[in-house]
Amino acid sequence: MKWLKITLASVTTLYLLSFSGLALQQRAMIYPRHALLVTPAQAGLSDVETLRLKTEDGETLEAWHRAPKDARFPLILYFQGNAGPLADRKKRFDKLTRHGYGLLATSWRGYGGSTGAPSEEGLMRDAEAAYAEALRRGFKPERIVVMGESLGTGVATMLAARHGAAALVLDSPYDSVLAVAQSRFPIFPVSLVLQDTFRADEAIGKVRAPVLMLVGEDDRITPAANARRLFERAGEPKQLIALPGVSHLALSSPGALEKTMDWIDAAATASPARDPAQ
Repeated sequence: MKWLKITLASVTTLYLLSFSGLALQQRAMIYPRHALLVTPAQAGLSDVETLRLKTEDGETLEAWHRAPKDARFPLILYFQGNAGPLADRKKRFDKLTRHGYGLLATSWRGYGGSTGAPSEEGLMRDAEAAYAEALRRGFKPERIVVMGESLGTGVATMLAARHGAAALVLDSPYDSVLAVAQSRFPIFPVSLVLQDTFRADEAIGKVRAPVLMLVGEDDRITPAANARRLFERAGEPKQLIALPGVSHLALSSPGALEKTMDWIDAAATASPARDPAQ
């Protein structure tokens, strides 16, 4: 009997220590910040300029910007995932801008070139600053395509629920960080301690713009099941592109970005005969 009590006490102690460590390190896990600062020119995007955006709470954000080719094309308001600098998205930024779209991509607070420390509230302030900058530059909501990847899909969804947009594009989305954490750590009551829940599932129904979601069927970071639950909550018009054999960041798979641009062209790009301001 004594050995059983000792074993139970040891297991309980280990469990509590593990749960405490998870609680204390949660933001380090959600935001594995990368302070590396790479300029657009260093990344091979010589036609992209660097902006410095101010947030409502006084932080300064690094942002990359390129104007659209002409008035027919929308501005892609791009929100990155939780890892790496903006330069890691060089290939997709290059394809988007070469197609003719404008680009405004923001480096999250605490990431390369940006001040502050990340949190859900902070990232939403960053997104609001980016949207305000787009408006300041003369883009009406019907010329702004909100696009997010991975963690940024929650931010993009919540922003599009608050403001008008021409379209919402989500690469490897999730229904909530809470749901992802619960599935990843089922033995712990993560809902009791999780600070940043990113409830995209509660926001998606308020989005009035067309929605496109790209999902990798083999995604182990934001599982396809979570993305499908989010898709079910979205209003019409909406489209889900499910890619068999593809893991995280589905937009990087062959042909996915081209399909996305075709969809954006149909949903948000003005014809030459029509003034997009009308």
